[in-house]
Amino acid sequence: MDFNVKKLASGAGLFFTRAVQFTEEKLGQAEKTELDAHFEKLMSRADCTKNWTEKMYRQTEVLLQPNPSARIEEFLYEKLDRKAPSRITNAELLGQYMQDAAKEFGPGTPYGSTLVKVGECERRLGAAEREFLQTSAISFLTPLRNFLEGDWRTISKERRLLENLRLDLDACKTRLKKAKVAEAKAAMAPDFQETRPRNYVLSASASASLPLFLFQAEHELRVAQTEFDRQAEVTRLLLEGISSTHVNHLRCLHEFVEAQAAYYKQCHLHMQELQQELGRLPNAFALNSTHSMATAAFEAKGIGSPVETETLKIEEVQAPATGTRKAKVLYDYDAADSSELSLLADEVITVYTLPGMDSDWLIGERGNQKGKVPVTYLELLS
Repeated sequence: MDFNVKKLASGAGLFFTRAVQFTEEKLGQAEKTELDAHFEKLMSRADCTKNWTEKMYRQTEVLLQPNPSARIEEFLYEKLDRKAPSRITNAELLGQYMQDAAKEFGPGTPYGSTLVKVGECERRLGAAEREFLQTSAISFLTPLRNFLEGDWRTISKERRLLENLRLDLDACKTRLKKAKVAEAKAAMAPDFQETRPRNYVLSASASASLPLFLFQAEHELRVAQTEFDRQAEVTRLLLEGISSTHVNHLRCLHEFVEAQAAYYKQCHLHMQELQQELGRLPNAFALNSTHSMATAAFEAKGIGSPVETETLKIEEVQAPATGTRKAKVLYDYDAADSSELSLLADEVITVYTLPGMDSDWLIGERGNQKGKVPVTYLELLS
C-alpha cells in the first residue's frame, strides 16, 4: 500500500512538472528542445501518410459498400470476431426479380424471354461484383487498415513517449539553470558575521546545500538526456519505416487496379453477349406498334398498307436520295437470316431507314452487300 501511494505521488509529481514545463513553453517563459530538421520532416511525412491513408481507406469502404447500415453491421461483426453473413448483391437481386417476373409473364413471350436473358446477365454481373469486392477487400483495404490500426498506433505511442521525455529533459535544464543562478547569487552575497551572526549561520547552511543541489540537477539532466536520445532513435527508426509502408501500399494499389480492370472487362463481355442475344430475339412490341402506326398513316392517305418489315426483300431496297449516314460498327454481329447484314467491329458502313421500319433496326450497305443491322451495334457519325 505504501509502495502504491509513493508511486502515485511520484507519478502525480512528474505529471505536474511536465504540465508546468509545457505551460511555461507556451507562455514563452521556458526554453524548448527543438528536434533536428530531418526528424521534423520524417514526422510531417508520417502525419501526411496517416491522414491520406485514412481518407483513402474510408472512401474505399464507401466504394465497395455504399450502404452505411451494411458497413456498420460488418464493423460490429468484425469487433465481435464473428463472420458476417453472406449478402446478395443488388445486381443479383435484380436478376432474380427479372427471372421471377418472366415466369409470371411466360418465358415463351418476347417480353418474358428477354427478361430471362437480361436476368441471367444481371446475375452474372452480380457474381463478378461479389468477386471484385472480396479481392479488393483482401488486396487493398486490409493492408490500409493494418497500417492504421497497427504501425501507426505504435508510431503514435512512441512519439507521445518522446514528447514526455522531452518535457522531462527541458524541466531538468530549467532546474539546473536555476541552481546555477542561485549559486552565483550565494557567491556574491556579503558576509554579515559581525553584525548579524544568526543570519550568517542560516546563509552558511543554505550555501552548503547549493553544491549538492547543483550536483543532483546535473545528474538528473544527464539521465534525462540519455533517455531522450534513446527514445529519439527508436522513434526515428519507426518514422523511417514509412518508406517501406509506401512501397507496400504501392503494390496493393497495383493489385486493386488489376482487380478493377478485370471486373470491368468481365462486365463488358457479359453486356456484349447480352446485346448479341437480344439482337437475335424478335421485338414484337416494336414491330406491332410500328406496323400499326404505319398502316394507319398509309390508309389515311389512301395509299394502302406498306410492306411489313419481316417480309422485306432486301435485294429490292433502294437507298433514298437523302437521309443516308455513315456509321461505325461497335461490336461484331452475326446475321440471323438472309435479311440481315453481318458486321465486323470498327468498320464503317452506310445506313438509312425506310418508312414502317422498326426503330431498333436500320438498313446497312457495304459495297454490294446490304441488309438489316441493329442500331445498338452502331455509332452514327456526323
